[in-house]
Amino acid sequence: MTDDVRNIVLGVIAAGLSASLGWLTRTYLWRRKLRRKQAFLGLPTNSESLLVVNREVGGDGVHRFDVFALLELAAVIKDCGAHAQILSHDVAQQGFGERTEFCVGGPASNRRMAAHLRSLLPGLRVNTDPDPVSDRATLRIGGELYRMEPGAVEYVVLARLTGGQGVRPVFLFCGQRAITNQAATRYLARNHEKLARKYGNGSFCLLLKVVNSEAYGPDVVELVADVTRAAQAPAPVPVSPRTAGAGT
Repeated sequence: MTDDVRNIVLGVIAAGLSASLGWLTRTYLWRRKLRRKQAFLGLPTNSESLLVVNREVGGDGVHRFDVFALLELAAVIKDCGAHAQILSHDVAQQGFGERTEFCVGGPASNRRMAAHLRSLLPGLRVNTDPDPVSDRATLRIGGELYRMEPGAVEYVVLARLTGGQGVRPVFLFCGQRAITNQAATRYLARNHEKLARKYGNGSFCLLLKVVNSEAYGPDVVELVADVTRAAQAPAPVPVSPRTAGAGT
């Protein structure tokens, strides 16, 4: 074998080894990234998850923006190699923790969301009264009120909570309007890596602001605050007049 042939053979071998190492490295990094995503979302390969859908306020169907929110979540679930079962909010009568759950919609349109808020986020209240219009869907978190200006400034809560009978999380997307629910699901899909780095696989509750949805749809979202502590704090117990005057 001449020196030229030997150099060519060695070059081909070196190129093959380099390509193989590059492929192995990329595969390793991709798998590690996927495992982190699966752990944060509670979606191991071939696992089952639950999508709890609400109904359109004042109607029997699902609002189109909530349908879009479900599509956003379905894509995330598929990327993790998991499966989803869709249930209506009024038939999802089961505990949580055994399967990852994604619950979409405010308590006025989603009974299961109302139950989750009472059990898991007692410090967060949503005004479900239709009147007065200015207070409709106002969020009360701790002592702070967040009123919406439809189409201009709207709020949505994105929460990851653990507990119940197992270790799988429940994700809540509780917005003042259907478009804000979609904004929260999109925010999770885009920022899950950042959220996983900050919170690991623990619980959190974030308040997001959707800016000018009339013009920008669900795309322009700002993080207002981490309201985990205030939302998880026990709700204040109303004091009756007799109790208030006792001992005076």
